[in-house]
Amino acid sequence: MSTTQEKIEKLREMKKRLWMGGGAKRIEKQHESGKLSARERVACLLDENTFQEMYLFSQHRCTGFGLKDKEQAADGVITGLGCVEGRQVFLASQDFTILGGSVGEVHADKICQMMDMSLKCGAPFVMINDSGGARIQEGIMSLSGYGRIFYRNVLLSGVVPQISIIAGPCAGGAAYSPAMADFIIMTKKAGRMFITGPQVIKEVTGQEISSEELGGFYAQTAYSGVVHFVADDDEHAMEICKKLLSFLPSNNMEDPPDFSEGELLVSENPVLNKIIPDNPRQAYNMKEVILNIVDNEDFLEVQEEFAPNALVGFGRINGRSIGIVANQPMVMAGVLDINSSDKIARFVRFCNAFNIPLITFVDVPGFMPGIQQEHGGIIRHGAKMLFAYSAATVPKISVIVRKAYGGAYLAMCGKDLGCDRVVAWPTGEIAVMGAEGAVSIIYKDEIEKSSNPKKTREEFISEYQIQFANPFIGAGRNLIDDVIEPQDTRRYLSLALESLRTKRELRPQKKHGLIPL
Repeated sequence: MSTTQEKIEKLREMKKRLWMGGGAKRIEKQHESGKLSARERVACLLDENTFQEMYLFSQHRCTGFGLKDKEQAADGVITGLGCVEGRQVFLASQDFTILGGSVGEVHADKICQMMDMSLKCGAPFVMINDSGGARIQEGIMSLSGYGRIFYRNVLLSGVVPQISIIAGPCAGGAAYSPAMADFIIMTKKAGRMFITGPQVIKEVTGQEISSEELGGFYAQTAYSGVVHFVADDDEHAMEICKKLLSFLPSNNMEDPPDFSEGELLVSENPVLNKIIPDNPRQAYNMKEVILNIVDNEDFLEVQEEFAPNALVGFGRINGRSIGIVANQPMVMAGVLDINSSDKIARFVRFCNAFNIPLITFVDVPGFMPGIQQEHGGIIRHGAKMLFAYSAATVPKISVIVRKAYGGAYLAMCGKDLGCDRVVAWPTGEIAVMGAEGAVSIIYKDEIEKSSNPKKTREEFISEYQIQFANPFIGAGRNLIDDVIEPQDTRRYLSLALESLRTKRELRPQKKHGLIPL
C-alpha cells in the first residue's frame, strides 16, 4: 500500500502534468501566434494567489474516433474562481492546446457549473473564448452542451455581469454565448468571430473573404457592433476587463463600487463655458464635455467604433459610477440612426439592470432621414430608445447642451420619459424641429408671395431662433428644471445624484415589458 507521502507525490505529478495542458510544444505554438496559454490568461486577470481551480481532473466521455482512454487535460477548459481587485469573479478559460479548445459534454458541464455558482454567489462571470467550436467527435452531446450554456446566459442576464473575452477563434454556435453576454472584449491579433467561416461562405455563395475581413476585430466593431472593446493582445484584454469590472456592481442587488472620499467635489470648471461654438452649425467634440465633468477625466467608452454619432460609456462623479449617453456632433451632427438607437437602448437597459445612474448629454438635430433608414426600420429601432429610457427606474438626469429637436429630444430622455432632472445650458435649443425646417412649413405661403423670398426666409428664421431656439420656454413650463452655466454642470450633477440616491420607483406588476425588438 502506498504511503501518504507517495500519494501526495503522485497528486503533485498528476497536477503538474494536467497544468501543462496540451504540452510545452503546443503552449509554445500559442506564444508564437501572439497568444497566452489558458492558464496564463487566468493568472493575468486574477489577483495573485486567489485562483481556486475546480474540476481540474475532469475527463471526456467520448469512446469513438480514437479518443477512448486518451487523457485530455481538464477537458480543454480551465474553470474556477478568484478575485479581481479584491472582488470575487467566476471564470472559464478555454485551452486551445487541448483538442483546439473544442466544446464537448464535460467541457460544457464545467462552464455551466461555474455559471450556476456565479448566479448563487452573486458574482460576475468571465468567459475567455479560444475554441475551434463544437467537438465533432461528440456530436449531439456537444450541441447539448452549447444549449445548456446559452440557457444559463439568459438566467444570469440582468443578475450578474457577464463578460466574454474573444482571445482566439469563436465560430459557429460558439459565437452566440458571447453575443448574449453583457460585454465582449476582442483581441486584435487572434480574435475571430463568425457564424460561418470564409470557406463555407465561398462554397455556398461563391464570395471570397479572409477570416480577418469577415470576423476580425474591425468587422465586429465598426460594422456589426457585436464587439464592445478591442484589445491589442491578451494582457490588454485582461486590463480592459479589470477596468470594466471596477465600474460595475457584483450583482443586481448591489450598488456599484463606491470610491468616494466622503465629500462632494463641486468646483466650477470654466473650460466648459468655452466649448460650445457661437455658430450653431459648427461641430465640437462631446467627449471634451464629458472629460471635463467626470472624475480624473476617466471615461471608459463602450462600442467606440460602432455608431460613433452616439457616445456611451462609464465614468464616475464623486467616486460613484455613472452611465453616460451623449450625441456626438463631430459625426453626422449627432443625429440618431438605426445603429445609434440600438447602441443607446442596449446600454441604457444594462445600466438600469445594475443600478447605475444615467446621465444624458443632449445635442440632437433629429432622427436620420432617408429611404434606407425608413426601410431598415428606424421607427422600430428608435422606439427601443423610448422604451429603454421609459422603463429605466435608476436616477436619470439629462443635460441639454445645444440642439434638442423633435422626437429625438424625447428619445434622449426628455422630462416626459420619467427623467428625474432636466437641466439646460443657455445654448440649449428645444423645438419640434430646427428653425430652417420649421420656417419652410409655417411660413411657406408668405415666403412664396414675397418679392425677395430668400431675404424673407432669413428674416423668419432669425425671428424663429430668437423666439424658440432657447431653453426658457421649456423652463417656463417646468419641463426644464433649471438653466445653468456650463461651468456649473459638475456641481449640479453632483448634488442631483446625491439627492437621488434614495430614489424608489414602483411600476405595474408584469412578467416583462415587450421592447420593440
